[in-house]
Amino acid sequence: MGDIDIIFVLKMIIIGLVQGFTEPIPVSSSGHVMIASKILGLGEQGFTFAILTNTASLLAILYFYREDIVRLALNSILFLKTRNERYKSDFRFGCFIIIGTIPAGVLGFLLNDYITENVNMATIAIMLFVTGGALWLVRNMKGNKGEGDITIKDAFLVGLGQAAALTPGISRSGATIISAIAVGMKQDTALRFSFMLYIPVSIGGVILGLTDFLDEPNKIDLAIPYLAAFITTLFMTFFALKWFMGIMKSGKLIYFTYYCFFVGVLLLVFFGNDRY
Repeated sequence: MGDIDIIFVLKMIIIGLVQGFTEPIPVSSSGHVMIASKILGLGEQGFTFAILTNTASLLAILYFYREDIVRLALNSILFLKTRNERYKSDFRFGCFIIIGTIPAGVLGFLLNDYITENVNMATIAIMLFVTGGALWLVRNMKGNKGEGDITIKDAFLVGLGQAAALTPGISRSGATIISAIAVGMKQDTALRFSFMLYIPVSIGGVILGLTDFLDEPNKIDLAIPYLAAFITTLFMTFFALKWFMGIMKSGKLIYFTYYCFFVGVLLLVFFGNDRY
């Protein structure tokens, strides 16, 4: 391991802060990481770095929802064993998570390379406008569907929203929460379903990227800056998720509309068609 580049480590910490803060909120973490990398002169950090920071966000979300995950898993197993109706709601919710994961899993496998190779700052700006506009449309919607009221159609439509978020600038959490609210889910149900959908897709991405991570030729030299980014992302994701839950309860999603429009305009003005 060579001399530590303190400036590079600090830049990685900033990227970790950006990834961690924007992952849970509806503003597109992938788009913001690309923007931050552009501003910091880092260029594309590569698939390995994306897998690393996404894994940190995944661990934070797993920890945050650990009780729900354990309950869903245990009750689903108990339902399959006993067919007891008291466990059926959790079993159905687990099945709907699987159904909602399918669109993003299939389209991500088929189109991810094409999407990432054809993105520029203007693309991110336009997709931020789309995200902001969609948030504005659902700003006053209040559904009445709880976990036990979700249908297969609802789960698939929310899954399509998650698939749309493969394009940087379209927020994953935003697309799934917007879709969930649009099909009539309560806000707390929409939030939980959104982040439960994130878990299997993220785990799949980590598994698929494991070989690339192990084959990374510079992983020893990058160990300290990447570790700094990982730890920063981990803690920031957790605290950003807690903060966002408060925003959801207060019904202030409209603020993210203004933010997406503002950042989109800045991107078009200052970066135009620049690649990240």
